[in-house]
Amino acid sequence: MWKFRGYAWLLGATLLCALPSGVAQPLAGAGFDVERSWLGFEVRTRFGQRLMGEFPRYEGRVETLPDGRHRVHLRVATGEAVIPDRPRYTSWMHGQSFFDSVRYPWMEFVSDPYSPALLREGGPLKGRLSLRGVTRDEELRVLPAPCLQPGRDCDIQVVGAIERADYGMREWQFALTGEVRLEVRVRLRGDGQ
Repeated sequence: MWKFRGYAWLLGATLLCALPSGVAQPLAGAGFDVERSWLGFEVRTRFGQRLMGEFPRYEGRVETLPDGRHRVHLRVATGEAVIPDRPRYTSWMHGQSFFDSVRYPWMEFVSDPYSPALLREGGPLKGRLSLRGVTRDEELRVLPAPCLQPGRDCDIQVVGAIERADYGMREWQFALTGEVRLEVRVRLRGDGQ
């Protein structure tokens, strides 16, 4: 069984930073701890094969808004996406028919404002995804946290999926399903940590 636990994508993305209210102080200006976080994706072939990859280079931060809610900003380097032990597929992912990384080197997700309780309780995380020059509303799902301080004591887990055709990735319809699944596991670091 793969890391997606039945869900996936994107990118995103995104993870939110704040801690549940009443449990701990939110991390003001928290960034993603890139050494302890992981962003992955899965594409399936029409023959039942799973192509599982990861995004090793990304930048993420959580903005604390004046009303106490938070907003996630995530940028992912598409040209560094990798399908481990599959150099041919990795090269293809960077090409014009998929991420088109030369023309569009970054994928970006900016969440709508959300309550810090979302990280503990789980639920939908809405926002705007920009990929290959197209920006669309997307909805990811934050999974319920197994600890009291998500981001510090356990991963913040976010899953979702996007349709390739929505972002101009219409080639290879005969070989690939239309869905790209995403999973994000994030640990956070605050300013000064």
